[in-house]
Amino acid sequence: MSTLLEATDLTYSSAGKALVDGIDLAFAGGSFTVIIGPNGAGKSTLLRLLCGELAPARGMVRWNGEKLHAIPAWRLAHRRAVMPQASDLNFPFTVFEVASLGTEGIGRGLTRGDRQRLAFEALEQADVAHLALRNYQTLSGGERQRVHFARVLAQLAAGRTLERQQALFLDEPIASLDLKHQLALLDTAQDLARKGLAVIAVLHDLQLAAGLADELVLLHQGRLVTRGTPDAVLTPATLANVFGIALHANALSANPWTLVTGQEHSAA
Repeated sequence: MSTLLEATDLTYSSAGKALVDGIDLAFAGGSFTVIIGPNGAGKSTLLRLLCGELAPARGMVRWNGEKLHAIPAWRLAHRRAVMPQASDLNFPFTVFEVASLGTEGIGRGLTRGDRQRLAFEALEQADVAHLALRNYQTLSGGERQRVHFARVLAQLAAGRTLERQQALFLDEPIASLDLKHQLALLDTAQDLARKGLAVIAVLHDLQLAAGLADELVLLHQGRLVTRGTPDAVLTPATLANVFGIALHANALSANPWTLVTGQEHSAA
């Protein structure tokens, strides 16, 4: 897999504190990468730098060798979609109208009917098509999250008519979802990666991250600790140093990672 997105010496500061400090990373199309780390590690800031929402104080992000900040906003909107932690809308849009926002101004050769079809298909993927005519503001937090996932899916589908190489950025996308929809959303993200997208997500759940990601990127205090396969990253020593927890390997379990708080326990 060739590199699609590359960050070099990426640094960002706020109020005199480096939230992201000298990070070098590369991401390939067809990969599912999960960024992990304790609270305040710089995960969301890194994601916003990678997708172009923030400008770095130092360093650079390149898309296929092209400087990210030099790519026109309209073209960048075709290449990547972003699902933030929270997306508030203060207008009485219907669910279908919110999903349709993903296709506005995106794509080439699409009729109004095409855009409506893409929005409805995205709602079906996110399991909210039955809410299409509901007022968005009347939905629960989890339902709203799924609607915004539909919006980014619709954006990617429309953008694919112009740009074949794309990336999806997800910042804590499952925080307000029930277990069924957590797994469904992440399964869809995995499927997009298998189809060639670079999927980059921030997750707090280490067990989900370990079971789904091709690669983990571990941050601590704004710095890159390590990256690699879940087995290589989630070692007892690393978890103890970064998270202050112990990891017990359970050979009898379908999930080999069992996390316990505290470091006083011996390895199983």
